[in-house]
Amino acid sequence: MTDEALNPSEKPEEEKGSFKLDLFYWTQTLVTVLIFLILVFALVGRVIEVKGSSMVPTLHEGDLMLLQSLGYSPRQGDVVVLRKNTFMNDPIVKRVIATGGQHVTVDYTAGKVYVDGAALDEPYINEIMVYPASPEMSISDVVVPEGSIFVMGDNRNHSSDSRHELLGTVDERYVLGKALWVVFPFHGDFGPIE
Repeated sequence: MTDEALNPSEKPEEEKGSFKLDLFYWTQTLVTVLIFLILVFALVGRVIEVKGSSMVPTLHEGDLMLLQSLGYSPRQGDVVVLRKNTFMNDPIVKRVIATGGQHVTVDYTAGKVYVDGAALDEPYINEIMVYPASPEMSISDVVVPEGSIFVMGDNRNHSSDSRHELLGTVDERYVLGKALWVVFPFHGDFGPIE
């Protein structure tokens, strides 16, 4: 038998070493990517699930959203996630209607929200807003304190938001981040959040 006639089940040492080296590099790459993703989600943003119907039609129950957390400052029109334990235990998703120093007036007769006297153009709302049945939803005229925001759901008639006495204007420190993108499910709301 010559050196060239090897048992088919035996592999040359070069191929065995090459496979081990490839496996090592793939494992190293995978670990690096995982560490990068963990750092991104821990420092820059996170993924949060939508609970409830207060943001319909923009967002729906079960949507998973990617948030921007690091270096974010709320701006009017942004969709944000916040947590204020005196109001609800779970994070809530709302739209920023006004920021510090702005005057908000909710006119249920006209079904409109005014900021600094100008009616907001709100193509994102679900339906015409009506006067809320709950007596706790009593805030309808407020100047937002500096460092705070006034938030409302896009589904106004089914949203507990800054109109609610227990939430009111929200200190910006309670904001977890801006909702940037629906990452799941891959149909329906998938894509950037506007």
